[in-house]
Amino acid sequence: MKGRLRGVLTGALIAALMVVSVPVWAQEVSVEEAVVVEASDNALAAFAIDNLFLFLGAVLVIFMQPGFAMVEAGFNSAKNTVNILFKNVMDLCIGVLLYYLIGYGLMYGDSVIDGFLGWGGVGIGEMTDAPAAGVLHPQVDFLFQVAFAATAATIVSGCVAGRMKFSSYLVYSAVITGFIYPISGFWKWGGGWLDAMGFYDFAGSILVHAVGGFAGLAGAIVLGPRTGRFSKDGKPKAMPGHNLPLAALGVFILWTGWYGFNPSSQLAIVGADNTAAVMKIAVNTTLAAGAGGLIAMLLTWALHKKPELSMALNGILAGLVGITANCDSVSNVEAIIIGAVAGVLVIMGIKLLDKLRIDDPVGAWPVHGLCGLWGGLATWIFGGHPMVAQIVGSVVVPLWAFGTMFILFSVLKAFGMLRVSAAEEVRGLDIGEHGEEAYSGFQIFTTE
Repeated sequence: MKGRLRGVLTGALIAALMVVSVPVWAQEVSVEEAVVVEASDNALAAFAIDNLFLFLGAVLVIFMQPGFAMVEAGFNSAKNTVNILFKNVMDLCIGVLLYYLIGYGLMYGDSVIDGFLGWGGVGIGEMTDAPAAGVLHPQVDFLFQVAFAATAATIVSGCVAGRMKFSSYLVYSAVITGFIYPISGFWKWGGGWLDAMGFYDFAGSILVHAVGGFAGLAGAIVLGPRTGRFSKDGKPKAMPGHNLPLAALGVFILWTGWYGFNPSSQLAIVGADNTAAVMKIAVNTTLAAGAGGLIAMLLTWALHKKPELSMALNGILAGLVGITANCDSVSNVEAIIIGAVAGVLVIMGIKLLDKLRIDDPVGAWPVHGLCGLWGGLATWIFGGHPMVAQIVGSVVVPLWAFGTMFILFSVLKAFGMLRVSAAEEVRGLDIGEHGEEAYSGFQIFTTE
């Protein structure tokens, strides 16, 4: 009887322990599962935030296209407005297609010729990494990169405004976005020979702006100046733009778009380090722009006895270009110095072009070429990056853009495809090239 009672009690105790232990065991498993689920949710959230951050940055950079269009149109004659707007539109249309088909593969492919040429195939690859912080979907990466390619192309439009055939400009636009910009971009951003050397260009003072600026310089030299730009004795004659409010609006748009250009080049915002870097980059960008505009105004005031809006506007852009290569590597005070020097350089660059009788209607080479070169060197002087690598990269990349584009423009000129006739230039490219008027009823020459 006692043995039977003992067995019953023992069984009851075991059953009770099982009843108690099952929930505990189940609770332990659910906690572990919850941790895994939470980690997965955090990774997906970080992935979404970083990709959204880059998408918004790409949109801001694309928004710079109308900024360039407004600046160039405002700084030029009213009779060429349609032509300028059309070129900026086609830069983006042609650019996205050529960069998709050829440029993206050239810029971010595997090395084919020892760090000098790469190829990754046509189009955009598939996503292979698991979603996590810092992992970018290939589609948004392409969108961000193609916006940069279009920026490099459209810089040239200002240098050649008022006398270049529209068909020739389309040829140039296709070549620079499909080949010239991606190849030199591969040298650094694609892991090529400049990257191996230690060259640094955070967001493109050299790889984007100097490429566009020096390509534009080649076009301006081969084309020759606009009719009436220089007197017979070589003295420059002012040809004021028709709409400074439009130009000022364009500069404000470009300044706003630069917050996509520079801060988003961090490529991630999740995490304390990334967030801090993005905010510092944004502030450095702002300070350099302000310093460039102020110094350009003060210098022209001292030289010409009047403050000139056009020079101040170009000074702002000069400061933005100068800080682009090094905005993550310098302090706030150094950013002000870089912008201020750029403000001086852009004025000196404009005067140098006048001395050399090179006609750049909007000052695109002083802003993007000369100040882009300054940005590359300032990355060594203030940013602490290797001197030799910065000098080499800051010289070789602009020479690549200038040399290749000089050849292209010279070939087009040899075949009579480059410049409009003198009569078309006087009447305006809007009518001669497009048969349209930007300001119907207000122009001297009309389509009728």
